[in-house]
Amino acid sequence: MTTAYDSPVVIDRRNGPYGEVVLRRHGELLQIIANGCFLMDTSDGRSERLLVDAARDALDGRREPSVLIGGLGVGFSLAHAAADPRWGRIAVVERERAVIDWHLDGPLSDISAAALADPRTKILEDDFVGYVDETSATYDALCLDIDNGPGWTVTEGNESLYSAAGLAACARVLRPGGVLAVWSAQPSSDFEGRLRNAGFRQVRTEEIPVARGVPDVVHLAVGPG
Repeated sequence: MTTAYDSPVVIDRRNGPYGEVVLRRHGELLQIIANGCFLMDTSDGRSERLLVDAARDALDGRREPSVLIGGLGVGFSLAHAAADPRWGRIAVVERERAVIDWHLDGPLSDISAAALADPRTKILEDDFVGYVDETSATYDALCLDIDNGPGWTVTEGNESLYSAAGLAACARVLRPGGVLAVWSAQPSSDFEGRLRNAGFRQVRTEEIPVARGVPDVVHLAVGPG
């Protein structure tokens, strides 16, 4: 547990095609910072786990469904998916080589080592926006946690993912009746409307209680077809 007297210690700092990414330790916590913006830490992981569970539950008992996770982060979503034998193929798209390295042979391997050793699991080093535009692969579920929400993206290029064209790309990657789950720091009725306009069905928002402040949410929608 951190205290008011703890000072963050930088473990690794990298400059890549999307700017600077930093892994630092603050007390017992590991934190990822991108271009000076705090992204996530290892304090809880509840919302990441609920993101994966909400997508699976919305699939109505589909046998060994495949899931594409957008963003490796600190590894909570991946670890939780791999710990569930009901999932089949598990792919994670991560654009930052540094983040992948921190999981393969760095401090974050404590969270993800078992998941990465699972034969169902594959890490794809790619930008998620470009991946869904170009891939021929399809999945039963897409779990997105690459931004702080549709209205608060980490980089400007991610904004297109939540546009009509980006949602159409996500729908194309989903198998018929597949589920799109999007984590957000706050609800967005505007994003719900965009999902419906893109042909998604059963659009809803589930709240995730947090220790302080406004609850996080997961936007859920069933793909067209």
